[in-house]
Amino acid sequence: TMNAPQHPAPGHPREEVVSFYAKHEKIHPRDVSGRFSSLRRLAVFVLLGLFYLLPWATWDGRQAVLFDLPARKFYIGGLVLWPQDFIFLTWLLILLGLSLFFFTALAGRLWCGYACPQTVFIDGVYRKIERWIEGDAVERKRLDQSPWDSRKAVIKGTKWSCFVLISAIIGHSFLAYFTGTEQLAQMMRQSPLEHPGSFGVMAFITGLVLFDFGWFREQFCTINCPYGRLQSVLMDDRSMVVGYDVARGEPRKGKVPQGAQQGDCVNCYRCVAVCPTGVDIRRGTQMECIACSACIDACDAVMDKIKKPKGLIRYKTLVGELNTVSALR
Repeated sequence: TMNAPQHPAPGHPREEVVSFYAKHEKIHPRDVSGRFSSLRRLAVFVLLGLFYLLPWATWDGRQAVLFDLPARKFYIGGLVLWPQDFIFLTWLLILLGLSLFFFTALAGRLWCGYACPQTVFIDGVYRKIERWIEGDAVERKRLDQSPWDSRKAVIKGTKWSCFVLISAIIGHSFLAYFTGTEQLAQMMRQSPLEHPGSFGVMAFITGLVLFDFGWFREQFCTINCPYGRLQSVLMDDRSMVVGYDVARGEPRKGKVPQGAQQGDCVNCYRCVAVCPTGVDIRRGTQMECIACSACIDACDAVMDKIKKPKGLIRYKTLVGELNTVSALR
């Protein structure tokens, strides 16, 4: 929609849909711990380890994974692919694409929440640096809202300096897949003018990564990502999604009619506070939800405190959610 958003009351989640012309409101997701958070940390550790260490792996005395464009040879383990072998690469990409569609139909957006580079680098690297330098979500929000002074300039300058360094490391690591680690190490000791093409690619990747992971962040998921748009046609009523148990949670605290029994939802907004895209999962399945399950861990922790069963927010199928809503009607 292109409608201007309605500003919510302080402390309440946004109730409007994404507007392409609305001013960006920076999201400061709170820290959360739990079983799904542990799985995400494990996924981040494995995927970042593969990205950074794979160029350094060797196979029969050469780099195990190398896309040598000038020589028109792709090395993948023991395979050597020549230009005439690109038909196999085409089929591989087709199979990977179909696999993504297949697993989306079965398991929803697990790719987005656990394995997408956008999630892995932002949550696993950039937000950790941000927490380390600026503090927790409350401190970060207070810092952003405070007027500029010497303290804020030092903190922000330190954070963005670290972001530039990390982005440059990512850019160099990406370039290593195409130039080779030995040649890359040699080029790093020489003037950029001696290798303008490689330096230009590295600088472009560094700038793109810095912009995306450092500032744009969740806007890519909610506005630009084509996969988020495709999910509506890839998923059906039996696809697994992160969902809120309406029958059990409603009427939530603060919305209980006189004389009615209150549901289990205490309206603490903890599920909204930990969401990296700022959505309220209680409004139903939304395109902006990346199924990271942070809201599940947050809600389960609250249910433990109030001595209620876990699973008010959980992985479920759309058919179960629709049946629940129909029953309430």
